[in-house]
Amino acid sequence: MIEKIVLDYLKDRLKEDVYMEVPKNKSSFVLIEKTGSTQNDRIFEATIAIQSYATSMLKASVLNEKVKEAMLDIATLNEICRVRLNSDYNYTDVETKQYRYQAVFDITHY
Repeated sequence: MIEKIVLDYLKDRLKEDVYMEVPKNKSSFVLIEKTGSTQNDRIFEATIAIQSYATSMLKASVLNEKVKEAMLDIATLNEICRVRLNSDYNYTDVETKQYRYQAVFDITHY
């Protein structure tokens, strides 16, 4: 499962906590979500959105840069064929008033 691969990989690479669900009472963390996928024979492609939450816009953008740097090296894992940054942007949550950035990656994997 690509989400578990990315989760474990980022937990090893980042100092911030990494989750697949929004934790309670945390102000700075990374959140992983698969937004889509396709399959052709035994080759899979997934779109993964990674949100960087922090206490300020600057801290969220810095965390986003760390996420991007780590993710661009994920292709060193045997399960990953290719990774491409699709887009990244300010994604501040207006409902909860939390600062966040989102980076979207296209990942080809086995």
